[in-house]
Formats: sequence, structure tokens, C-alpha cells
Amino acid sequence: MQGLALLLPPKLRFFLLVEKKMGWEGMNGHRLLTAWLIGGIVVTLLGFHLTLPLLETKKKRRIRVYMDGCFDMMHYGHCNALRQARALGDQLVVGVVSDDEITANKGPPVTPLNERMIMVSAVKWVDEVIPNAPYEITEDFMRKLFDEYDIDYIIHGDDPCLLPDGTDAYALAKKVGRYKQIKRTEGVSSTDIVGRMLLCVRERSSSDNPSHSSLQRQFSHGHSPKHDEHGSGSGTRISNFLPTSRRIVQFSNGKGPGPDARIVYIVGAFDLFHAGHVEILRLARELGDFLLVGIHPDQTVSLKRGSHRPIMNLHERSLSVLACRYVDEVIIGAPLEVSKDMITTFNISLVVHGSVGEDNDFRNESQNPYSVPSDMGIFKLLDSPLDITTSTLIKRIVANHEAYQKRNERKGESERRYYEGKTYVSGD
Repeated sequence: MQGLALLLPPKLRFFLLVEKKMGWEGMNGHRLLTAWLIGGIVVTLLGFHLTLPLLETKKKRRIRVYMDGCFDMMHYGHCNALRQARALGDQLVVGVVSDDEITANKGPPVTPLNERMIMVSAVKWVDEVIPNAPYEITEDFMRKLFDEYDIDYIIHGDDPCLLPDGTDAYALAKKVGRYKQIKRTEGVSSTDIVGRMLLCVRERSSSDNPSHSSLQRQFSHGHSPKHDEHGSGSGTRISNFLPTSRRIVQFSNGKGPGPDARIVYIVGAFDLFHAGHVEILRLARELGDFLLVGIHPDQTVSLKRGSHRPIMNLHERSLSVLACRYVDEVIIGAPLEVSKDMITTFNISLVVHGSVGEDNDFRNESQNPYSVPSDMGIFKLLDSPLDITTSTLIKRIVANHEAYQKRNERKGESERRYYEGKTYVSGD
């Protein structure tokens, strides 16, 4: 009785003490304690009526955070920013800036709004998406976020986001004390990726010599020229990506398939991870309980598609795929051929391939990489929902290369200032 009494509110402990002094502890004391534990009833003590409060477990209010962005040419840096933002709250709401706002503030986007919405919605740390968000956090939009979307904090990276007039796009959020900052992910940016494509396309057109040193190979293997060395004046900075085991763990789901899970396997380059990739992964995941994705190594991609590919190296492509909510696990550096041993090792139930892709002549090849699963009756060709490939994105850049070159020149200057003034920022 004494041990349980310590759990009671002070006033009730006092009444129990009085009860004990008067020799009432026995049956009545237990009755009174039971009454308090049940709660919400009236007991009679010393001639007075005492109403005991109901025990209430107050539900903790969820913290909702907001992050916006263009998310053009979406990459693992965007995904890592969203991961960090989600860690600052319980629910992450993401605003995707409209095409017109991007054009006015940065230049034309490579991927239109509908594709960018697909990409952002597929990131596993995102809970809600707001289309056509403004580039600047205006007072009206900020009030809408607080009142209609119940946002507690607005999040952005430590790199500056400036409007054309040079002012801070997040000044108002900072002023009202509802702003939080995350660490920028080093090694990649949309500007950097567009620069890679411009350089690789120029390299491919300037030389057909197979021994010609590929710029892509340079930045894939860590040899990063600081600026464009071809005299274009674009000032493109090719940055280094430094993969760590911790980052891979952060992006991983951390769990394997169940004992009776139906495991679906799909393999590819997944270079410049785009909306077409996301949609085929979504369909593949619907066919089973666990989606295993194989990602070809750089050498395999170069062999199949030319020395100028891939644009993104193996570790960069792996992180982009891991961030997708439809993916459960990846094989980093998967072989071209799906062998019987691989099917047995991973307990694969179904192997799939999309109808839209750059490797869809595999059935005419002397060594069909899917011959084993086909013979086993576990291969399926899926109708791709979107007619988009990595080459589609590269062609968009080539078709409008002058506009993108100018965009990169403007953005390249702000990137240069950022790196010159860069200081250490804690976080992950």
C-alpha cells in the first residue's frame, strides 16, 4: 500500500495518511486507492465528498516543418536535405516551386513541375507536397503556412538563397523566429549536374577518340578540375562526392525481407534519377512485398552507353535510388546478367524490366542478361508509365544549351562565393 501511495497526488496521499492514523487502512484504504486508479469517481472521506480527477494522457502535438525548393534535376543532395529537415519535426511538408517562379529567379528548369512533383512525392521522408510554391517566402505565404498548414518551422540549408535583388528569400521566417537551418550536402548541386552534362556533351562531340580522357571519369573517380577547362567561360565547378558508410546507413531502410516475402528484382543504371525511374519502381514494388534494385557499376554503364556516361557515379546513383520510398534494398554494383545463383542468393520471386529504356534491345543480344529468369518463367516486361530516359534529360539540355549555360554562369558565381566563404557547419 505504501509503495503505491507514492504514485498518488500529494493531496490524496495526505488523506490516506489520515485514514491510516484513524485505523481505516484495510478494506477502505484499498477501496480508495482502487477508486483513484480507476479515476473519475466520488469517494466519501471524513464526511466530505472528494471528486478524484480522471487520469489523462495528454497526446503530444506533432511538430510540422516546411521546406521548399525547385528540386530540378533532383539528386541525393536534395534527398539528404529532406532527410535532415524531417529529423527536425514529426511531419515534413515540402513546397515545390512553380516553373514560372524558377524561370524568373534562376532560369528555365530542366524538369517541369509534374515531373518534379513525382520526384519529391517519392522521397521516403516526405509526408505532404504543396505544388506551385513561391520562390520567396512572402508574408502572405508564410501566414498561410502557419495558419492553413499548421507549420511550426521553415527549414533551409546553410547555403544562401538570394532573390534577384540580392535579398534573403527567408528573411521573414528568420525575423519571426520560425526558421531552422540544416547542413548543405557537399559534392553535388543541380548546377553541377547541368554542368556535367554540358561538359560531357561537348567532350563527346569534340573527339571520337576512344582513348580520349573522359571528364565524367575524372569526377567519378575523384579527379575534379576546379573550373571548366575547355575555355567556355561557364565557370562550371565540378565538385567531389565523398561517400561514407554513415551516409549509406542514413539512407537505408535497415531491414530485410520477411521469411515469406515475395521479392521483386529490377536492375539498371538509374543515371540522373528521374520521374521515369520512379514510376517504374512504383509499379515493380506493387508486384511484391520487397523491392530489390540492382545498380550497374560505372564501367558497365560506360561499356553499354559510351565513355561519356554515366553522368552520376555509382555511389551517387545508389543514394538517389535508396531515397525512393518504393525501394527496400539496393545491390551496389550489380552484374549485368541475372544469374541463377543471384536468384537463389536473394530468393528472388520475380525479375522485371521497363518497356521504356536505353537497354531495350537486350532480347536481340547474343547474351540476353534476362535469359535465366525468362527460362524460369519469372521474368516480366512492365509497361513504363512515362516515356522518359536519361537521354531525354540530356537532349533537353542540348536543345536549350545556351539558356542553361547562362543559368550556370549566374549560379556559378554564387557557388564560387559560397565555397570561398565556406566554414564548418555541424550536422549530418
